[in-house]
Amino acid sequence: MNAIEKSLPDSSLSSRVQALELTAEGVNLLDQTALPLSVSYILIRTAQEMADAIETMLVRGAPAIGIAGAYGVVLSARAYFATDLSLDEMTEKIRQDARMLAQTRPTAVNLFWALAEMEKVLQSPVSIPAELLDRLTEKARQIHQEDINACLSIGKHGAAVVPQGAGILTHCNAGALATGGYGTALGVVRSAFAQDATIQVFADETRPRLQGARLTTWELVEDGIPVTLVTDNMSGSLMQAKKVDVVVVGADRITANGDTANKIGTYNLALIAHAHGVPFYVAAPLSTIDITMETGDLIPIEERSSDEISTVNGELLCAKGVNFFNPAFDVTPAKYIAGIITEKGIARPPYQESLAKLFSDK
Repeated sequence: MNAIEKSLPDSSLSSRVQALELTAEGVNLLDQTALPLSVSYILIRTAQEMADAIETMLVRGAPAIGIAGAYGVVLSARAYFATDLSLDEMTEKIRQDARMLAQTRPTAVNLFWALAEMEKVLQSPVSIPAELLDRLTEKARQIHQEDINACLSIGKHGAAVVPQGAGILTHCNAGALATGGYGTALGVVRSAFAQDATIQVFADETRPRLQGARLTTWELVEDGIPVTLVTDNMSGSLMQAKKVDVVVVGADRITANGDTANKIGTYNLALIAHAHGVPFYVAAPLSTIDITMETGDLIPIEERSSDEISTVNGELLCAKGVNFFNPAFDVTPAKYIAGIITEKGIARPPYQESLAKLFSDK
């Protein structure tokens, strides 16, 4: 992986910053671990490098991980196309790399959805390796573009639930950095701000990786949208002071009954919003909805290294010998969710019916 420093051109963030881009040389990934102190792109050349990038959160956010996985399959196909493997041998090698990519992060369903879409191409009738490579590349680019289109639609639908002059609270990062572009929760914020510049945005810092502080505030400042950073334990105080009118978050997996896995701390926020009568919305594309999984109890929750909570910049924060528990996600029960904002519209309770209808209308 090679780091490439890039300056940002003078245009809106949603169009000038891309989390990832497929090029002739590989995939340029915006290094999200370096933000906001530096803006650098890493050139990913192989499927293994892409798997490492996903696992280390160089790229993160459920939709962006899905796109990265699809591009990882393309990189695999490029590598084996350059050899003398037969079409069948090439196809099997690509499948092995796809299985490796699937082992990186277990919670976000978009990764598995995107890899399943790429598998459909591998199963399609082709006559020569070049045709297979072309079809895989076309499918991956389609997945990327469809996510951008979905986010724009999510923003449009979601803006309708934001009152005039509202205070909006969001958690983690569900913006252009976490998607193909524009964002899910931040897509709602962007669309709402375009209609009403008096809205106020509050961003939770989102421990332990601080995606809210490091990524969400950076996106919004670059986009000219005023944002106030708060610590994760301030949300109750904010709502008690009546500064928050609506909460909008993203999602990593939504089950058939509406239970939603999102960044750790989301469940706490939903409970506090419920206690204060503040509507709590989830914004996500249909690719994040796992209609085959009945409830949130079945969602696999990724646990990450203790280093994420025990150290900051390599400095130990706690006593040596202490134990750690570091789940990356939690599950918010559907009963606390006022609506799930998708590209097809807003699903309302009962979610078992409304989410199923969104898929039947596809």
